[in-house]
Amino acid sequence: MRAARFHEYGDTSTLIVEEAPEPQPGPGEVRIRVSAASVNPVDWKVRSGAVHAVLPVDMPAIPGRDAAGVVDALGEGVQGVSIGDRVFGLGGLTGATAEVAVLSAWAATPGTWSEEQAAAAGLASVTALNGLKALGPLEGRTLLIEGAAGGVGSAAVEIAVAEGATVIGTASERNHAFLSSIGAVPTTYGAGLKERLAELAPGGIDLVLDTAASGSLADLITIAGDPARVSTVADYMNAERLGVHMANAENNPALLERAAELGRQGRYTPYVERSFSLAEIAEAHAHSERGRVRGKIVVTL
Repeated sequence: MRAARFHEYGDTSTLIVEEAPEPQPGPGEVRIRVSAASVNPVDWKVRSGAVHAVLPVDMPAIPGRDAAGVVDALGEGVQGVSIGDRVFGLGGLTGATAEVAVLSAWAATPGTWSEEQAAAAGLASVTALNGLKALGPLEGRTLLIEGAAGGVGSAAVEIAVAEGATVIGTASERNHAFLSSIGAVPTTYGAGLKERLAELAPGGIDLVLDTAASGSLADLITIAGDPARVSTVADYMNAERLGVHMANAENNPALLERAAELGRQGRYTPYVERSFSLAEIAEAHAHSERGRVRGKIVVTL
């Protein structure tokens, strides 16, 4: 199979497209013919070696954790899915950006989503869902999402709106129209946020989800009034010290199915800012590293 791989830690020049052995699904896993794979910040952090101390990988490694495609092999004990089914989901820390990939958690791709949208949904949706779950019931609450235009942030906006929350999202001004289109009240981040929120939400902010790790966590606690009302999916360094909820992505099929059901209802549509071909994998990683991505970027195969 053709795959993107890196044989050593380093910059985007380490990424090459070459032939690689096809993986086989183990017990409880499925293998898919990949139509598109997501590019996440963790992918280039792993590739660069920046997180080697906590997330080491064996070389050569195929970047990517989540993908979408058609099932072509079933591992032992797998039920409820058949060869030929369209699915999206998550595998290991690496392995997704290839013609064939193994998933350990998956859900049926909604007919309302393209393959690129399905590829963009896996990691973003489970991260958003876990971050929101930590905050408790959302119906009737006013929720602030820091970094609302990114992959996880935009997923969290749509999911929270679907669950009955009033959502205010921070983003740069160029993303305000986008946030409005998905149901959030936009505002800018940074200095003066508390004052801007006082105008937008006179009744106060009930809950906060941080997806940005921009150093604002202490300020977000002040805005919420209690660290128990704040969840972060990004700022692990400060979360424990400040006493806020920490939420991680997990390979949980129930969360993927929840995202898929919202997709089928037209209440969650993953936003893809840009698609790259497999041959453009280095450019895709460079684009992600530059930051300020609206929604997600994906690699098509």
